[in-house]
Amino acid sequence: MTNRNEEILLEVKNLSTYYQQGQGLLFTSKKQKQVCKEISFSIKRGEVVGLLGESGSGKTTLAKAITGITRNHTGEISLYCNRPQMIFQDPYGSLNPAKKVLWTLEEPLRIQGNSSKALIRKKAFEMLEQVGLERKIAERYPSQLSGGQRQRVCIAEALMLDPKLLIADEPVSALDVTIQAQIIRLLLKLHRDRNLSILFISHDLRVIYQMCDRALVMRDGQIVEEGEVSTLYSHPTHAYTRQLLEAAGISQ
Repeated sequence: MTNRNEEILLEVKNLSTYYQQGQGLLFTSKKQKQVCKEISFSIKRGEVVGLLGESGSGKTTLAKAITGITRNHTGEISLYCNRPQMIFQDPYGSLNPAKKVLWTLEEPLRIQGNSSKALIRKKAFEMLEQVGLERKIAERYPSQLSGGQRQRVCIAEALMLDPKLLIADEPVSALDVTIQAQIIRLLLKLHRDRNLSILFISHDLRVIYQMCDRALVMRDGQIVEEGEVSTLYSHPTHAYTRQLLEAAGISQ
């Protein structure tokens, strides 16, 4: 992995997130359930940070708050770069089935409205090449692609606005093992070539070890431990981290 400098791209301070619970009765306020609880961390330029924990721990809610998808929160989210782009777990569900790949890739720049049609098309084809797809893929619909190809398209779409920070939410968990390895290699190559920072969310400790410089361990909406991956895996200090490592068959 590349050497990172001290430039902070994302800083989260005392972040708590909530969602509405139930509909509420007439003249009564809706109840709110707290998901993330007083979370603080930062990500530096060129750093790959893993966010690990079991399902329901609040990982995806945290990611949605950072990207602005979820706005019901308190605390501070400070971004020192353009808006982070997100790669989701289900590549088929995050692509418009009625639109060809080329339309999907061009849409972010069309919405931005700062580039000519020719430049937008040129960049779309460049992104296909960068994620290892042939130009002919541009004329296909998502249903005509394999799972690995769809995830590569999602990665290309996320890169169209030249983000400095990617948030990858379980991006390989829906793929078979062979394709998982290919997507991990692709993300690491993009990280090196573009000096990308990545918040990599996963419940798979082995994938986190492959991908990340540093890891945050999340349980019940809180960060219970964090540190360099090698240190955290060999000398965990929190009982929950030790439990996760033991369940994954990773010796300490």
